[in-house]
Amino acid sequence: MARTARNPLLAAALALTVVAAACAAWAGWSWYAAAHDDAADFAKTRDRVLAAGTQAVQNMNTLDHRDLRRGLDTWEDSATGDLRTQLVDGRAAFEKQIQEAKTVTTAKVLSGAVTELDDRAGRASVLVAVRITVTAPKGEPARKESRMLGQLTRTDDGWKLSALGQAPVGDTADR
Repeated sequence: MARTARNPLLAAALALTVVAAACAAWAGWSWYAAAHDDAADFAKTRDRVLAAGTQAVQNMNTLDHRDLRRGLDTWEDSATGDLRTQLVDGRAAFEKQIQEAKTVTTAKVLSGAVTELDDRAGRASVLVAVRITVTAPKGEPARKESRMLGQLTRTDDGWKLSALGQAPVGDTADR
């Protein structure tokens, strides 16, 4: 032991080994804690909700009279609950209205955010800014930017819209 204490190279090597072991232990513990943190799972769920919500809002604001069946099928596939029931029940009347108008409506999502997420209950809310372009048979395309609020419900097929409406604009407080 006396020889180890007097050899500075051996002492430095021992000290570096202890520091390296401590760093490895800390890194391992940090990795384990991060891998088992509920926040990471919640963030993944939030990302899935945002992707599903923005896609569904885009789907619900896109429709081409030349391929009406596929467009309305996409609407129904994007929805669940009462919203889906309303779409199915009103489909025939809506088909007739769109065929007579001969319009093409496209939507582009500008931004979106999850405003509420209850993973345990399987409910979420999104706010989506969207640019909607309506092209009639004659005339220039009309563009409108809109903010929409969507309610999503988790289904066996993933997150789907259960309600959709315009977001209030301006001061909505009661006076």
